[in-house]
Amino acid sequence: VQLVESGGGSVQAGGSLNLSCAVSGYTASSAYMGWFRQAPGKEREGIAAIDNDMSTNYADSVKGRFTISQDNAKNTLFLQMNSLKPEDTAMYYCAAPDGPPGSPATRRWLLLHSWAYGNWGQGTQVTVSS
Repeated sequence: VQLVESGGGSVQAGGSLNLSCAVSGYTASSAYMGWFRQAPGKEREGIAAIDNDMSTNYADSVKGRFTISQDNAKNTLFLQMNSLKPEDTAMYYCAAPDGPPGSPATRRWLLLHSWAYGNWGQGTQVTVSS
């Protein structure tokens, strides 16, 4: 499985970025995928996930501002980030599971936990200035 993020950069507060994650060796629509971020000195945080029934989960910190989506034809995961804040500054990672358990109805609670994923991209940096 190979995951390659792109689309990061530096923006001012209130701006927008759209992150992409090109997926190979895994079919994005076969189970769930997620976006995580990690700021210096902080733990990795799950911020958005999407399952194969197109249900989505968001962390409270990004709800209403970020949107996760996927293009099944291109096997690509996206994260549209609007109304960016300085506290959104972090390295952003996409992730895919190994042997995903259960079904969308039973696994929703775990989708923002890093231990639910076994495959990670190299990350793309997002920096938001005030």
